[in-house]
Amino acid sequence: MPKIKTDLQTRPPWERMMQIHERIKANRYPNCTKIAKEVEVSTRTIKRDIDFMKYRLNLPIEYDNKRYGFYYTKTVENFPGLPVTEAEVFALLVAHKAIAQYQGTPYEKPLDAAFRKLTGQLGTQAKFTLGNLDEALSFRPFAPGDADLEIFQILTRALQEQRAVTFDYKNLGAQNYQARHVHPYHLACIQNHWYLFAFDVTRKAMRTFVLSRLRDLELTKEKFKPDAKFDPDEYLKGSFTVFKGKEDYEVVIEFDVWATDLIRGRKWHASQTFSELPNGTSRLTMRLNNIEEMEQWVLSWGLHATVIRPAELSKRLRNTIAGLAARYAD
Repeated sequence: MPKIKTDLQTRPPWERMMQIHERIKANRYPNCTKIAKEVEVSTRTIKRDIDFMKYRLNLPIEYDNKRYGFYYTKTVENFPGLPVTEAEVFALLVAHKAIAQYQGTPYEKPLDAAFRKLTGQLGTQAKFTLGNLDEALSFRPFAPGDADLEIFQILTRALQEQRAVTFDYKNLGAQNYQARHVHPYHLACIQNHWYLFAFDVTRKAMRTFVLSRLRDLELTKEKFKPDAKFDPDEYLKGSFTVFKGKEDYEVVIEFDVWATDLIRGRKWHASQTFSELPNGTSRLTMRLNNIEEMEQWVLSWGLHATVIRPAELSKRLRNTIAGLAARYAD
């Protein structure tokens, strides 16, 4: 067997080799010059690809001197499966299950198609592993928001082409919509809600918009240059989820034994510190720029959570609890 060149240790692109395989399988007797011209690479690159297919993938490739092209000496139904580990198969399955979070968006079909394309190239053992794991793993998004496909398509185009958009928007709790003219910077799915981070031209500041409260979206011809310093992670650094404030709070909450088992091992915020106390309870500390979202979160834990500080958060909870007590007095 001829000596394989050392540069074959670097795996050539599978897509190109798939194209070579299809040409040979169809008995078109392709040669290096013809393939190189069609896929726009050098003949040397095609020669390396064919060597890889013959000596590393063990495909029965030979050259026919009369037809001036390559052919298979025996039937090859399918291109050899991609060599992957069990860990890679599991990661691929997790990625596919996560597509559930993109249901109803323009990303759903391309992601699903990409998964099917990738798994179609897996080896028999990898497919068997994938099939066994498929029913053992799932993602179940809690109360995912409705995604308007047309809105997604317009916004993704605006982001790609750096074009301004206009729309009517209703603030939380407001009765009426207001006209907005913005430069879109980023789309994010946070707690199963889709948000647009954009520079509001009229207000001359960054704003966050919930896609479900947006209507009459239009893509304008106006081009803009986004601020290169904008970083969505930095922008939301002090937010518990998405609400952005201007204060600086050290939030300290203690949890009882029951809640500690649920709190432990989870990343609630980038700034958090979690410590377990001698009696089986725990303490969670975070640095936030607002306490509005924390009020709802603490209330969701009922009697299992106690606010230690700040005092402002304790006061908000007392007022809310008093209002609830009055509402349900009967």
